[in-house]
Amino acid sequence: METTKLYYEDPFLQGFTAAVTSCEEGKGGYLVTLDRTAFYPEGGGQPYDTGVLGEAKVLEVHDKNGVITHLCNKPLAVGASVEGKIDWARRFDHMQQHSGEHICSGLICERFHCDNVGFHMGADVVTIDFNADISWDELMEIEQLANLYIYEDHPIDIQFYRGAELDKVDYRSKKPLEGDVRIVSFPGADCCACCGTHVVRSGQVGLVKFLSVQKFRDGVRIELLSGKRAHRYLSECWAQDVRIAQALSVKPNASFAGVERVLAELSALKQRCAKLEESVFAQTAAQYEGKGDVLLFEDEMSGDSLRKLCDAVANACGGRCAVFAGTDGAYKYAIGHAGGELRDFTKKMNAALSGRGGGKPNFVQGSVGCDRAAIEAFFAE
Repeated sequence: METTKLYYEDPFLQGFTAAVTSCEEGKGGYLVTLDRTAFYPEGGGQPYDTGVLGEAKVLEVHDKNGVITHLCNKPLAVGASVEGKIDWARRFDHMQQHSGEHICSGLICERFHCDNVGFHMGADVVTIDFNADISWDELMEIEQLANLYIYEDHPIDIQFYRGAELDKVDYRSKKPLEGDVRIVSFPGADCCACCGTHVVRSGQVGLVKFLSVQKFRDGVRIELLSGKRAHRYLSECWAQDVRIAQALSVKPNASFAGVERVLAELSALKQRCAKLEESVFAQTAAQYEGKGDVLLFEDEMSGDSLRKLCDAVANACGGRCAVFAGTDGAYKYAIGHAGGELRDFTKKMNAALSGRGGGKPNFVQGSVGCDRAAIEAFFAE
């Protein structure tokens, strides 16, 4: 006998009384069926409800051939009357996410003449896949339309259709459907076959916020937040913007301009540092003019700076210049020899000093995993 689905009669029902029709021990707990339930089972891309039945926790809910099974952590007496209470925060979140997805999918499919080919309601975000190429700017236009629809607080219509009646309904569906088909209609935005729970007015979605759009297979994958999730995300973004603005001494709505200013200042400082670095390297090179082979140790520096210093000294000393930058156990190196051949030397050095690297015949770069004493001993051979 099929379970009466109270969540279809009233999606806002949070508590109910039902009779236990069966209870069997199963994997992970006890499999309980009731004559009626407000617990939504996993299906249609929407996760199952959780909550309690009497003193038993409801861990999972599943539907098989119309019979709803509740996986509980405790057994319940068959024939007993039990009070059920769903985790309303979880359920309402799912309703907001699901209804927000319908509104956005309907608007997208209408504008781009495409199909929703994938939908997943995760614990953090909702992902939707479409077989169309949609840009970020176009998605922002859809977001504005969706939020306007939500703001206008349209009533939602949910009906069951079958046979000839169903044939008259223009609705979205991934496959042909038969029997009693539940059609969820957001008039003016979407009409879709769906078994999930939804809000009863569009205003109850609160708002929607797209997070990203990326190429996926033959179309795009979109990340979406609705309701409380979207509000929490935007609140966190604003709080972060305020902190950034305070650090930059600007107003929160001017933080981007403040970042641009700092980036410009940083670019100017980098150019100035590069010129100073070149001057210091030239002075260092002058100290080793005509000195032959040179071994230098420096503090941490970028790979580009390491190369420039090595080039400057190698061109001046007339021999092989090896520069090691870093600390014991983690040195980066650059070795240059104008007109020389370093590949065999580098291979031998890497083997002796736990190193790796390579390059051109007259210039190599890499790293070694040894201390300064080991390096000095190798070059003293």
